Order: sequence, then structure tokens, then C-alpha cells
Amino acid sequence: MTNDITQTVTRIAEIIINELKLEDVTPQTFDPDLDLVDEVGIDSMDLATIALVLRDEYGIRIDEDDYPKLTTVRIIAEYINTKLTSGE
Repeated sequence: MTNDITQTVTRIAEIIINELKLEDVTPQTFDPDLDLVDEVGIDSMDLATIALVLRDEYGIRIDEDDYPKLTTVRIIAEYINTKLTSGE
């Protein structure tokens, strides 16, 4: 299970880096525990865009009500893995 989370964390970091066009950071150097709003500067529009990409990537539904909870890459990875294992 840990390997699944690690792969998911890396893929989410890639998506965020690509969508936000972050420079000088790679998925391997992206801290999965950084607060995306307070420390990275993601706004609600960025988060909505990332949620859409993640939805398409993983084939899951991400409720808008859940957006405020998705504050770090690790939390997003756990959320996605929970959705995938529960079949939602």
C-alpha cells in the first residue's frame, strides 16, 4: 500500500507542477506535506483545475465540498486511493 501512495503522491506532484507551471521543482523534490494554499499559493481556480485533471487521470469523482480538505499532495493521494479502493 505504501508503494501505491508513493506513486500517487509522485503523479499528483507532476500534475500540480505541470498545471501551475512551477519552476525549479520536480516531483521528487516537491514536499508532499506542503500546504498547497498557504505555502504554494494555489487559489480556488487552480484547485478546481487540478481536481478536474485528477478526475480524468484516476476516473474518480471529487466533490466540490471536498476541495477545502485537499490541502496537501499527501492528503490528495490518500483521498484518491480511498476513492479507488472503495469503488466510488
